[in-house]
Amino acid sequence: MKRILVLCTGNSARSQMAQGYLQTFADDRAEVYSAGVVPHGVKPLAIQVMAEDGIDISHHTSNHVDKYTDIPFDYVITVCDNAREQCPFFPSSAEKIHHSFPDPGHQPGIDTLTSFRQVRDEIKIFSKEFISSKWLESQPVNDGTVY
Repeated sequence: MKRILVLCTGNSARSQMAQGYLQTFADDRAEVYSAGVVPHGVKPLAIQVMAEDGIDISHHTSNHVDKYTDIPFDYVITVCDNAREQCPFFPSSAEKIHHSFPDPGHQPGIDTLTSFRQVRDEIKIFSKEFISSKWLESQPVNDGTVY
């Protein structure tokens, strides 16, 4: 089983949404964690927009990256530039991948809820492509359908 860590600054939205999608698409073939360099708590709008797409992240907690230094990860994915800058100091031989997503709720000219939905949709696409391309090519990717 592969282990994936998703890092963001606050572990409050982007990394939480990525954890939800990656775990859904990988199903039981991966353990997915998320953490932040300065955790702020999971944002209610992140929980809301994920629920709109059938993914429940209401049980997620916002954790500091130090909590996971002893876990041998296969992949460490940074989803914001600040986390990427601090990621080289994360003690892991994991493959490091960076994909910066906009900070939801902080996009000029876009209302907060729309911003969260747009970022959620970008993260969903990235997550599905990541699971398909990295190591599950021969196995079907869970499409996220909730039964």
